[in-house]
Amino acid sequence: MFQISNDDIASKRILDCPGGACSFTAVANQRGGKAKSVDIAYAYSWDILYAKGKEDIKHAMEQMSKAQDQYKWNYFSNLADLLDHRTHALGLSTTDRRANPENYIEAALPQLPFQDKQFDLILSAHFLFMYGERLSLQFHLDTLQEMMRVAEEEIRIYPIIQLDGRRYPLLDEVLSYVDREGWTSELVNVSYEFQRGANQMLKLSR
Repeated sequence: MFQISNDDIASKRILDCPGGACSFTAVANQRGGKAKSVDIAYAYSWDILYAKGKEDIKHAMEQMSKAQDQYKWNYFSNLADLLDHRTHALGLSTTDRRANPENYIEAALPQLPFQDKQFDLILSAHFLFMYGERLSLQFHLDTLQEMMRVAEEEIRIYPIIQLDGRRYPLLDEVLSYVDREGWTSELVNVSYEFQRGANQMLKLSR
């Protein structure tokens, strides 16, 4: 979804924001990376977050079983395959957080506890835009401003649609803000598409 290469992982300081109970940081650092994750959920201990992750996966599977036609079953072959992937990712994340707690930082957006330009690349998946009905436009703009503060090179956000599959309706306002700030924006087609219509990411840079 982010078009990340092994060279990117090896050479760039990457922040997963918000990282949740996902496995990017664990896998990236196993490959020699310098990745960190930040999330409000890290206020919970690893064992509590693991239990919550299991419940979240169970709830997601129940909901998705009722709306399977809203998804493309090519990367994941079926619900059972998706369940295996998500359970495995949760396990990797939990094991890595126990072993390397310094890579999992608690924080609540739109504030980030990092220095200016501390990371080369910030990745943000399934949060901004996706919850556009719950998160205000101002929250999005404040979060992007804070992400850009701590990014040396680039921010990548995926996807640009909401949970209901519609394009985030205030995306043009976001892009106008980006222009006013003097940043560069690019909508990039990606090969990963699980939720139908979720086939683009937004790249932002100075």
